[in-house]
Parts: sequence; C-alpha cells; structure tokens
Amino acid sequence: MTRQIGFLVNTDPVSGYQTYDQPSGPDRAQRNQAAARRAALTICTIADVAAGVLALWIVLFLLDANQGNAFVELVRGTADWLAGWARDIFTMDTEGLRVLLNYGLPAVLYLLLGHGIAARLNRA
Repeated sequence: MTRQIGFLVNTDPVSGYQTYDQPSGPDRAQRNQAAARRAALTICTIADVAAGVLALWIVLFLLDANQGNAFVELVRGTADWLAGWARDIFTMDTEGLRVLLNYGLPAVLYLLLGHGIAARLNRA
C-alpha cells in the first residue's frame, strides 16, 4: 500500500475481494456438484441410521431384551416413532413375525428411498 499526502492510493485489492487477474476458484457447476454430493451423503446417512435403529429394535425384540432397560426403551421409542406410519400393517398371531414385518418394512423403505434420492442427486 502506498500513501501520499492528501489522499490514499491503494495498489492492493481490498482483502476478501478477488481481482480480475487472479485465477478463480472452482466454477459454479463444480460447486453445485460438490453440494449435491454432500446432500446425497447426508440423505444416505440419515436413511442408514433410521434403518439401523429399526433393525436394532427388531433384534432386541427377537432376543427378548429387558424392556425395563433405558437403552432398550430408547431404541423402542425411536423405532416406534420411525415406524409410526406402518403401525399394524401386518397383524400376525406370532408376535416376533409381526414385529419383524411392521418394523422391517419401514427399514427397507427408508433404505430404498434414501439411497434412491441420493443416487438421483449424484447424477445431477
């Protein structure tokens, strides 16, 4: 920076702004593609966690886990919330089969939808 008496002569660009002679960063298409990949990864992760919680509840139920345990209650409450829309689609006499189907169907759908949406975003 050069100073002269009476006024300020600045030969340096203002910090934070890009001058025209400097190479630019990634172009808009690359930034959009990177954002789409991050969104796809986030959607896949959410779908995988949801399906994992549902699968964990199925396993805990089939192994006759202690229903009074705080962790088991947490997993059951979360699984009930995730599979609330699919509650009692299947009404079987066998309790284990009923839980497997009523919680397994949402788990499979979450995986299919989540990974399908992510694949679509990665193609864009």
